[in-house]
Amino acid sequence: MKIIHESLLLDMKKLTAEDRATMNETILEQHSKDESHHSPVMPDVVVFPISKEEVASILKFANVHQIPVVPFGVGSSLEGHCIPLKGGISIDFQLMNQVIEVRPEDFLVRVQPGVTRTQLNQALKKYGLFFPVDPGADATIGGMAATNASGTTSVRYGIMRDQVRDLEVVLADGTIIHTGGLAAKSSSGYHMTGLFVGSEGTLGLFTEITLKVYGIPEHIAAGRATFPSIKEAVDGAISLLSAGIQVARVELVDPYSIHQVNKHSETDYPELPTLFLEFHGNEAGLKHDIQFAIELLEANGCNGLLFETDSKKRAILWEARHQLAYAFKHGHPGKEMMLTDVCLPLSELSGTVVYARNVIDQSGLVGGVLGHIGDGNFHSILMFNKKDPVEVKKANDVNEKIVEYALAKGGTCTGEHGIGIGKMKYLKKEHKDTLPLMKMIKQQLDPGHILNPGKIL
Repeated sequence: MKIIHESLLLDMKKLTAEDRATMNETILEQHSKDESHHSPVMPDVVVFPISKEEVASILKFANVHQIPVVPFGVGSSLEGHCIPLKGGISIDFQLMNQVIEVRPEDFLVRVQPGVTRTQLNQALKKYGLFFPVDPGADATIGGMAATNASGTTSVRYGIMRDQVRDLEVVLADGTIIHTGGLAAKSSSGYHMTGLFVGSEGTLGLFTEITLKVYGIPEHIAAGRATFPSIKEAVDGAISLLSAGIQVARVELVDPYSIHQVNKHSETDYPELPTLFLEFHGNEAGLKHDIQFAIELLEANGCNGLLFETDSKKRAILWEARHQLAYAFKHGHPGKEMMLTDVCLPLSELSGTVVYARNVIDQSGLVGGVLGHIGDGNFHSILMFNKKDPVEVKKANDVNEKIVEYALAKGGTCTGEHGIGIGKMKYLKKEHKDTLPLMKMIKQQLDPGHILNPGKIL
């Protein structure tokens, strides 16, 4: 087996460069996992391409020799997407990290897949533009497109699929295609871009991505509102949306999660069901929106409300929210973190969030409920000891109960994390009519099943 691996390494070095393919144990270990609780699996070799031509040559070789290929961004995914379940080649896109072209008059930008969200916004800032999709982690644009990521701002700006105009994709046999164009809309043919966004590296590998971008808002205000109960907090959020207020972010954090935030970030927020809010717009419009929001929230039982317009104070507020997963990890050393990720119609949201909190409490596990409540997407964080079979079963049971409840209410098993490894068993229930079509598409584009095998299907 070692001889086979070393031969593969030599082949990859020929296709790229001597110093851009490796079997170094530390690098293999880094590419064996993501931030999920799923067990690591080592790739046979890690390759760092610098061009679409190199990616195409790697895939041609892998297709001929039936070697699994798994794309890797920064490893921030939460459902095991970049774990090479069958070994093979891990393609790391960190060297393909160029912002190729900014088209400010078209509100478009073209990037390589290894560009991170923060890097992109730094490049856009001088044009007065920004890219809004914010999953919390400083993920790569390629990874975000592959998982159809969303995050805190999706309530106003939409999810990743709404932003992608065109993809340059290398197919399993090394063919390079483009899926879209630069126009804002098209009625021409099947929507191939939408098919590839969210395909989790199972249909092709992205080498360029063209994205829609937005003007930086003139004014931004952030707020924090507390409520006596989760139901009142959720109902308060829905009232804002019903009123047509231009909310850019509305995030729910339950009391136990606020407790973790206070410990980790050294804040002193009241440990009550809390909405973190943000409004984008012009100064006059924001004043009106905030006043109207205050009236609506108080009518829904809000018992504490604070707004900030200072950029530093806003950053502190959102940093606490974005660090929440790490707050749970650091607050419970030795335990793994499992995150459910369901999305529901807004009319079913309040009851499902309350149900999730009750299920966690009944399990006896440490956990919290939080999420992008404005678009019906929420997460349940579960902390468990991976070496304790009883706790593992409890965590899996809680996850399953919440997902099954969401599906029964017309929701989805994953709003933004993707299927990966952990949600495959729910796909048949959610998409029983179209799952056979998905398998046909996979078979047509990747008949050898070399692209990220063991994921989605």
